[in-house]
Amino acid sequence: MGMARRRLRRAGKWAAWVVAVLVVLPVTIAGTALRAGYAGAASPEAVTRGRDAIWLGHAWVDGRRDAADVAALKRRVAGTGIRDLYVHAGPLEHDGTLPPARSAYPRARWLIAAVHRALPSVRVHAWLGDRLVYEADQRGGLRLSDAAARRAIVASARRVLAEGFAGVHLDLEPVHSGNADYLRLLDRLEPAVHDRGALLSVAVHQIDPLPGLHTLSGAVTGHRKWISQRFFGQVARRVDQIALMSYDTALPTEGLYGGYVAQQTRLALEATGGRTDLLMGLPFFHTDDVGHRASAETVRAAVRGARLGLTRQEVDRRRFGMALYVDFAATEEDWSAYRTGWCARPGS
Repeated sequence: MGMARRRLRRAGKWAAWVVAVLVVLPVTIAGTALRAGYAGAASPEAVTRGRDAIWLGHAWVDGRRDAADVAALKRRVAGTGIRDLYVHAGPLEHDGTLPPARSAYPRARWLIAAVHRALPSVRVHAWLGDRLVYEADQRGGLRLSDAAARRAIVASARRVLAEGFAGVHLDLEPVHSGNADYLRLLDRLEPAVHDRGALLSVAVHQIDPLPGLHTLSGAVTGHRKWISQRFFGQVARRVDQIALMSYDTALPTEGLYGGYVAQQTRLALEATGGRTDLLMGLPFFHTDDVGHRASAETVRAAVRGARLGLTRQEVDRRRFGMALYVDFAATEEDWSAYRTGWCARPGS
């Protein structure tokens, strides 16, 4: 019995060492790297280029907003780099179509005209999206493997552009890395949008912090949180703007989160060609759940992280900005952190 106990204790020690080597050690190393990535000073040249964007809720096109709200929006964006408004005009139906304009976005024309009068340099885009499904038996979502659904999305894009929107902003989630049907959709959307003299933009997942991590994540959890850097680049080449949703990371502290954003910024800059605007998402919301800790994922940390990534990778890049998600959940503190961290000029 004594020998058996000793063998069990020895086996337990070996198991503890295996856990330390395979789990604890990599996590510790990764955490140290992220904290180090948040250190240092950002270049004074890493400030707004006037190419920022903000996601706006459906209230702006369904009648709940009025002229007073547009005036308040004008005051809010004055002195910032915001040039594009992604206004929720969907969601898409699961077959890729949109409901009639009178029920989906009855005040779209009014909003576009009001913004043009109040903010003539600001562009209003139609934000369209839906939940994607992949398995044949999955319900409650849009299936991009269906060619008819892809054609319907293109037709929906033409419909919103006919209302006067300056662009189409597509947010389909989750997009699995390497999804050829998603690329086929963008290949059809790009000429359809450009033929109207409009812009095509997309919101995308974060890039693998380590090569192949999206594959491991999918195998272990069934949730593919990341996409490969190569796939990110393939998407970026097909659009005018690409907004990386650099939030919902589950990281517990500002330092880790800011270092992660710095890393994501570097990876995205490496993959995004010079003809595409790269926008890094800022968390203008404050829910607390498994994927998002409001105390860690702050606007302050995201802005600083993005500035550090820009400084280290391509500080003179002009086609770069921030994308603010989302207007109806933002606080004064969020707006202040964005303004002071990103919009203030050197010496101001």
